[in-house]
Amino acid sequence: MEYIKLNNGIQMPALGYGVFKVDPKECERCVTDAISTGYRLIDTAQFYANEEAVGNAVRKSGIPRDEFFIVTKIWLTNSGEAKAEASFTESLKKLHTDYVDLLLVHQPFGDYYGTYRTMEKALAEGRTRAIGVSNFYADRFHDLVCHNSIVPAIDQLETNVFSQQTSMRGLLEQTGTKVMAWGPMAQGKDGFFGHEILGRIGEKYGKTSTQVGLRFLVQQGIPAIPKTTRIERMRENFDIFDFRLDDEDMAELMVLNLHDAGTRDYTDLGYASRIIAQTF
Repeated sequence: MEYIKLNNGIQMPALGYGVFKVDPKECERCVTDAISTGYRLIDTAQFYANEEAVGNAVRKSGIPRDEFFIVTKIWLTNSGEAKAEASFTESLKKLHTDYVDLLLVHQPFGDYYGTYRTMEKALAEGRTRAIGVSNFYADRFHDLVCHNSIVPAIDQLETNVFSQQTSMRGLLEQTGTKVMAWGPMAQGKDGFFGHEILGRIGEKYGKTSTQVGLRFLVQQGIPAIPKTTRIERMRENFDIFDFRLDDEDMAELMVLNLHDAGTRDYTDLGYASRIIAQTF
């Protein structure tokens, strides 16, 4: 495993297991399989409704808690200081732990300033080791940084070979904030799994297109959280630490950037209105 140092000195694994859209009834088995494969970074969220399954799998693994890096996120309906505090307390209970390693604001809607203040307090109290945001783009991120004392350690964004977030990464570098990649396999879109260039480069190293796409991110210091419910895919995704892409490969992959900021525009008023309408 390779590790990435956050702006507060915390080390996090470069590859984790994500449980977005993993059925709560199946999630404990999936996380158990991921742990047996070697994953120690587990990414969940209040909105996923599977924090308890993640907590059960981690607790039953018999592996010391401090060997895991657990991430969760506070959802829109729990925004604001009081609601964020109550919901985070509930998340810790479901996760069977008294702290998480990384706590994020899930989306830039609602009273996320109040949420962030609660997260700053949780950090000071040792109930989280690092705090950050998810799906924050330049305007919201810059405003948050200017009006809070603690700079986010992470901004979790849709990031893959087709959505490389080069513009946001330039901004985040100014604060030492790391991009964390959700959707690192492009959710199968844009022909990811059968892409000719990914496949050709993979043949050079005896690797799959998926492994090349994940290695492309990790090699740039971007932690990734691929999701699958199949243990053989978990093993494939995890097997990316025995090779390095050369400069020519990296340059060829960089030109695959089709929609730099991802496929969802969190700054779009229409999108924001739909999310808020569905949530509240």
